Amino acid sequence: MPRIQNDPNLNVCPDYTSEDFVNTRAQLINENTTEEQVVQLLKNIWTANNRADKRLWQQQVNDDNEEQTHRNRLEEEEEERLNQERAKEEEDARKEERKKNKHKYTPIQNGSRIPDDPAITPCSYVLRKLDKGEYVELWYFTNDGLDEAVIKKTVDDDAMILSTLADGSTAWVSSASTRSARSVINDENLPFEEFCQACPRFLTALEEADWPRDRIRMMALFWRNLQVHRYRSLRDPIAQKTLLVYQSEQRRRWHVVAKSAAGPYDLSEVNEKVLEDTRAKVYWEERLKRDNARDYKVSINVRQSISSLLI
Repeated sequence: MPRIQNDPNLNVCPDYTSEDFVNTRAQLINENTTEEQVVQLLKNIWTANNRADKRLWQQQVNDDNEEQTHRNRLEEEEEERLNQERAKEEEDARKEERKKNKHKYTPIQNGSRIPDDPAITPCSYVLRKLDKGEYVELWYFTNDGLDEAVIKKTVDDDAMILSTLADGSTAWVSSASTRSARSVINDENLPFEEFCQACPRFLTALEEADWPRDRIRMMALFWRNLQVHRYRSLRDPIAQKTLLVYQSEQRRRWHVVAKSAAGPYDLSEVNEKVLEDTRAKVYWEERLKRDNARDYKVSINVRQSISSLLI
């Protein structure tokens, strides 16, 4: 049905007695109907039509109001949805900011003061690797590693420098990674005393990096079991070296497997078979070093003897 453009409540009944309706009245007047009756008939017809138009008009107004109410509700719901999305995005951004810069938002403890002992503060390069759950050498938590972190604080760890890689190519890398590559000592080459020194500091750093409790406990048991292993008290120098090599190799492998489809396994219990295999490997590596050193010394003596005979 076409829309009614004008409000019929504002319409006024025409004056059917006027000259404008002479022809209309003439067509309706007959022997049974007078002119006055025709005028009344015309008024009655107009009034009936006007009432019908009013009903249609009111229905149209009601429909328009209902449609507008529905449209307003949809707009309000859409606005509410957008507000919720914006609020969620802002909350997610705040959470991400707190996650990336968690130390910035750590609340100050009531009654706290400057501690008597300085905090363990490895370089930011190490902290970022721990936050990602990646492998980090224990050397960073020895006295030498922590001292270097303090000394190098004046250099921005995030600064990018051009470095030559092992294959001869060049790439932009962080200054912290290049410093570490030059000075870091691999776990297997640490003195056993420094290994024991670094472990509790490492565990504290794992807690601050929000590692899962089960992984922190696993690492603690892993290192404790190595430190109390019977190899620790043997007079054989190969024994302690074996523990250090086992620790380094197994922890590296664990980090590799943890990122694979197989997932992480429990590292804490010492695998005696793997440890014995490691001891055999360490023995032959040390044997080869001694043999090479002996052969080198013999060759030097031989050359010196020959040189003295030729003089």
